[in-house]
Amino acid sequence: MIGLLIDITLLTLLVGVAIAIARMKDLFAVAMLAGIYGLLTASFFVAMDAVDVAFTEAAVGAGISTLLMFVVITMTGRSEDPVRHKPLLALLVVTITGSLLIFGTLDMPYFGAPDAPIHTHVAPRYINDSMQEVGVINLVTAVLASYRAFDTFGEVVVVFTAGIGVLALLSVARRREDDAVIELVNDSMHEQHLILRIVTKMLIPFILLFALYVQFHGDFGPGGGFQAGVIFASAIFLYALLFGLSTARRVINQSIIRLVAAVGILLYGCVGVVSMLNGGSFLDYNVLSSDPIAGQHLGILLIEWGVGCTVASVMVIIFFNFAGRQEDNQKAQNEEDIDANRAL
Repeated sequence: MIGLLIDITLLTLLVGVAIAIARMKDLFAVAMLAGIYGLLTASFFVAMDAVDVAFTEAAVGAGISTLLMFVVITMTGRSEDPVRHKPLLALLVVTITGSLLIFGTLDMPYFGAPDAPIHTHVAPRYINDSMQEVGVINLVTAVLASYRAFDTFGEVVVVFTAGIGVLALLSVARRREDDAVIELVNDSMHEQHLILRIVTKMLIPFILLFALYVQFHGDFGPGGGFQAGVIFASAIFLYALLFGLSTARRVINQSIIRLVAAVGILLYGCVGVVSMLNGGSFLDYNVLSSDPIAGQHLGILLIEWGVGCTVASVMVIIFFNFAGRQEDNQKAQNEEDIDANRAL
């Protein structure tokens, strides 16, 4: 009864926040509500005992995504433009698509039905045989990093492609004198937040340490490369926000970040190639060691490390490019104001 009450409460809050997001015109409020929506979704996953998914949703949906939205808002403006037409066609398309999706779920078994195919074929295999075949306590890690390793490799490729796409679209060559001008503006602004800077210096090492813990604790509990990469990137974001983007660029070399992103996905793929060279299938970790269980542990460790490197690097690439565009726009606006004042 208590569980049902919690589910109804979370679902009601999710619907309320979704309606508020659709009706809001203040984009800053929309970004805040989107972060709250991600946090509620993570809570809903916890209530459903999907802790690993909740961890990922909290880190990505309520954390990194919200921060990136704030960065984009600084470039586009805080208020949404008024709608000059009635989007009846869009409403019709959404209604038809939603109706078809609901119709498609009518043939699916009821939620939690014991005779569902996933509970009679797939889940028993993973639950009963994963410890003997993979030897990992966390069943989610065993499924994602071993049984479905090729699928996870595709997800990492998508993340890497997103980073390359951002680089291709938003990458701007910067001059040293541009960074010097921006640095003067940042220094005058960030000196006003001395307490935040000191507290941030104290927190960043613990955030990075927690990211390493999540990276290497995925075999035993919730965690893994995806969550660790996002947490590691959030520490860099925090440093850049408090100490200025130009300072962060000097501390974190962008060329190295791009190299790490490529090395991470290359490491993942090389594990599969080495498995094939040793006589196994692609990403078959059993052949990586004389003991199949030891090979599984080694393979999962390597591919999770590759995932963490790629995810963290891509998040940093996206952030630096979006934030860099905002600073370039700000610098151009300042130059226009100076030229206007000179003309007067």
